[in-house]
Amino acid sequence: MRAVVQRVREASVSVDGTRVAAIGHGMLVLCGIGLNDGEHEIDWLAHKIASLRIFDDADGVMNRSVREVKGEILAVSQFTLYASTRKGARPSYSAAARPEIARSLFDAFARSLERHHGAPAARGMFGAHMLVSMINDGPVTLCLDTALRE
Repeated sequence: MRAVVQRVREASVSVDGTRVAAIGHGMLVLCGIGLNDGEHEIDWLAHKIASLRIFDDADGVMNRSVREVKGEILAVSQFTLYASTRKGARPSYSAAARPEIARSLFDAFARSLERHHGAPAARGMFGAHMLVSMINDGPVTLCLDTALRE
């Protein structure tokens, strides 16, 4: 699994002109599911994200987790995180899990995020053409990959 985690002041997802999810201060998590991903990757990634110390403490040092600051999480599926451009300019997505597999794994990932975070996670609409808006705070953006364990 791959994730792009952004510390945000606010973030939202709209589909066909209708806002389907929105959060205030917290994290926007773009999540891609790979061909060989399963329960082990889901739990590792959700725990890692909920534990990331990317929020400022009283001294202005990034030393607090989303849990500690009572921040919110918006999770959005994004198969394009598995794009490969090795063979030219048109990306290949053959390393991404098929939608029928990825949907259930993404739902399991969102539930695992909720368990590790201790609060509900807002979600984008799997498979839809989404407009994702956010105000990145910092900016703070991290890329995580379960295959690399970082």
